[in-house]
Amino acid sequence: MQLNLGTHIRALRRGQGRTQEALAEALGVTSQAVSRWESGGSYPDMELMPAIANYFGVTIDELFGYHGDREQKVASLLAEVDTLYPENAYEDVNFDRCIALLRKGLAEFPGNEKLTHRLAVILTDIGWRRHSQWLYYGEDGHIQNCFDHHRENEYWNEATKLFEKLLEDSADSALKNDCIYHLVMLYRNVGDYAAAVRLGEKLPRLCHSREIMLANGTDGVLQAGYLGSALLELAYQFAEQMMYALVNNKANYETDLPIAKVQGAIALFDLLADGGCIGVYHREVAYLYLYLSRLQWEYGQKDEAFVSLDLALEQARRYDRFSAEEEPCYTSPLLKHAACKTEIFSPKPLAEGLPASWPMWCNPDYSAVEKEIKADPRWDAWVKKTLQPDG
Repeated sequence: MQLNLGTHIRALRRGQGRTQEALAEALGVTSQAVSRWESGGSYPDMELMPAIANYFGVTIDELFGYHGDREQKVASLLAEVDTLYPENAYEDVNFDRCIALLRKGLAEFPGNEKLTHRLAVILTDIGWRRHSQWLYYGEDGHIQNCFDHHRENEYWNEATKLFEKLLEDSADSALKNDCIYHLVMLYRNVGDYAAAVRLGEKLPRLCHSREIMLANGTDGVLQAGYLGSALLELAYQFAEQMMYALVNNKANYETDLPIAKVQGAIALFDLLADGGCIGVYHREVAYLYLYLSRLQWEYGQKDEAFVSLDLALEQARRYDRFSAEEEPCYTSPLLKHAACKTEIFSPKPLAEGLPASWPMWCNPDYSAVEKEIKADPRWDAWVKKTLQPDG
């Protein structure tokens, strides 16, 4: 057993992209000692074994080469969290249970990157849901974050530390990029723009993204599939960024700009759909219609607002039908060769959650609009329709 210990230490160190010097510094020994362990010239003291195992995020048995069912246990735990977590789509149902499961897993497998990453992601989500994001329009009319309030968000604070640790230690480029994605927003929320920009600049430009590169690197039917996937994702990202740009400046709401822009975003998806199925992106269109209804009511287009609510419900039902298909596929001409993006958003139908999600985008303040539109008898009638079975 001991004859293989040095080999296992070397394999773990190289697999995680760590140096002998880094391991030595963490353990309080010399790099020469680590070198001797790895070459089989000597062995670590037994009291160092827990520290070495913790450093690599493995159990002591695994350090000696006994992998057992570690990966199976981790995969099973993550699968359990994946099953439970979507229940929180519309209300706080089992956040704490998911967190407890992940903390228990990390107690058994210290430093496991998959468990750590999932914990950080869920903590970020809980931070949004339980503390929300406090925003206000500054003197220049643009949205700003309430930094003092956000800095007290204990979930975001812990998530930030976990992401930072993963970013520093992990050799998995995809995981590191996802850590950057979350950290950029977390830094933004507390006003650390310099850190957010520094990380953001490490990522490739949009033209160098995976979706576009896959389309550029192929041809024929294969390229048609990658092009369809790229177009849908680009439409989604465009709509999201345009909405951010719209709500960012309060002056935009002193003009007719908001309604036209939201309608334009919807039209972009319609351009790709050609009346066919666009899968999970029906959810994005449903949410755009929710926000459009809020704007139309606010601008005096009361009847049009309820037309938009019905269109939101139609899109939600198309999303729900797509999610229930055993072999889902896109049906529009430009998308039919693309691999279908699937997801588990919630075990409940999207249609049922529309009233709770309205108006989706909460800026500017919509409290007056909410009071008025929900006092209209057509609102209760619409809510009842969202609860009725499809078809």
